[in-house]
Amino acid sequence: MKLYGYWRSSATWRLRTMLAFKGVEFEYIPVHLVRDGGHQNASWYKEMNPMAQVPTLVVTHNGSTYELGQSMAIMEFLEENYPVPPLLPDDLVQRARARQFAEIINSGVQPLQNLAVLQHLKFLGEDSNTWAMKWIEKGLSAYEELAAESKSKFSVGDSPTFADICLIPQLYNARRFDVDVAAFPRLLAIEAACQELEAFKASHPDQWEEADANP
Repeated sequence: MKLYGYWRSSATWRLRTMLAFKGVEFEYIPVHLVRDGGHQNASWYKEMNPMAQVPTLVVTHNGSTYELGQSMAIMEFLEENYPVPPLLPDDLVQRARARQFAEIINSGVQPLQNLAVLQHLKFLGEDSNTWAMKWIEKGLSAYEELAAESKSKFSVGDSPTFADICLIPQLYNARRFDVDVAAFPRLLAIEAACQELEAFKASHPDQWEEADANP
């Protein structure tokens, strides 16, 4: 199994966390999103991932090799292929809630503040940081409101789920864009609980920056 990604990419970070929880070994191949105009735009990479995005997970299944893109689809693949430990609740409603929280980040926040969008805003002469702050604050505010309905240790229940795996990288990004995360006490409590777990420690960008600096 090969994971193509970037150390600070939140979507790549999600998969590092998933793989750490599942105990799955993988080869990490850096795709530097900034150097030389972005390695994701190279023809060799776009053959694997026509969206020119990270991550891409290369897997072998039933004797064939597949190149999977889009982090949520890959997370579902990993959950189904490596069901222990489970990262979705057994209860159908709670499973849906875990996915709901994950999609607040995956669909409602992260795409609006990813590198390609911010680079285009700068090209248009817009203030990309203000733009990013607006959508991060909106998404995290919604997440905070929904998560505050429960006093569970994590976003959904007392075990980590897809929701937390998406939330932790987004809080990291929020700080990068100078968002006042103190406004989200419930999210900070969830973050603190996640930070105690080895899978989150092992997947943190600080553990992967050197690999990307020396591809």
